[in-house]
Amino acid sequence: MATLNIDGKVFEVDGDGFLTDPAIWNDDVAQQFATADGIETLTDNHWAIIRMIRAHYEENGNAPMVRALCKETGLKLKEIYELFPLGPARGACRVAGLPKPDGCV
Repeated sequence: MATLNIDGKVFEVDGDGFLTDPAIWNDDVAQQFATADGIETLTDNHWAIIRMIRAHYEENGNAPMVRALCKETGLKLKEIYELFPLGPARGACRVAGLPKPDGCV
């Protein structure tokens, strides 16, 4: 199992850097992963995306489709990429503590 060390805290991750245990996720973990991805401050828009992704995952066991993410948050895809430069899957889902999405997020 791979590990990721962020500011002295070690996380078990898969080969792509996603948490292997989404249950250990919390707001502090989100901020640590965001900082590691180059996002210094999580804004209200960041949190809206993160909370929507987490809620969808907890209800359905997977990440939401991009279209649903845009509709639910009221943000355009371009805005999501501005908030999460690595994109909705690699960036937003990773910060939200989800396993690596299988499909198109």
